Amino acid sequence: MGKSKRKIKEINSSSMADISFLLLIFFLVTTSMNVSTGLSRRLPPPLPPDQKPEDIDIKKRNIFVVKVNSQNQLLVQGQEINVRQLKEKAKEFIKNETNDPNLPEKIMVDIELLGNIEITKDHVISLQNDVDTQYQAYIEVQNELVAAYNELRNEFAQGKYGKMYDELEADQQKAVQEVYPQKISEAEPKNYGGIVDGKN
Repeated sequence: MGKSKRKIKEINSSSMADISFLLLIFFLVTTSMNVSTGLSRRLPPPLPPDQKPEDIDIKKRNIFVVKVNSQNQLLVQGQEINVRQLKEKAKEFIKNETNDPNLPEKIMVDIELLGNIEITKDHVISLQNDVDTQYQAYIEVQNELVAAYNELRNEFAQGKYGKMYDELEADQQKAVQEVYPQKISEAEPKNYGGIVDGKN
């Protein structure tokens, strides 16, 4: 006697697409992304239509040139260095502790809470990247430059107030910022190529 084949009923899957879509929306709304590295930059406001940009004369001694080429090599002030050396080089430039004539000129300014103090007010760090620079190399260079400012501010805050910069009152932080204003200028990426014998 032959066995009769039972027909299996088909599962109604018409609503599966709707359920999948709802689950996707749910996870997008409830999931938060963890960002481990980031850079805070505030662009200057656009000039009014009737205002012409000012010609700014920056002395060569006040500019700290940092270039990253297509092989992610670092050229600082015409010298090839490792990215781990960048922070100390930047700190030395920004601070100009010995008033070196090859480093930024020091200007006497009157800062609220601090009085008259000599600072390198007109210094600028000029960061230039190759169009083929890897993002990770770019972030590493940026982090070292920002770390240089952070360390200088912490050192000054410790010496003046006996606290870390983040622990200061808002007006004290503002005063320390005036001593070490963060001045990182980023040029539009260009095709600098590779660095050969300290030249780009």
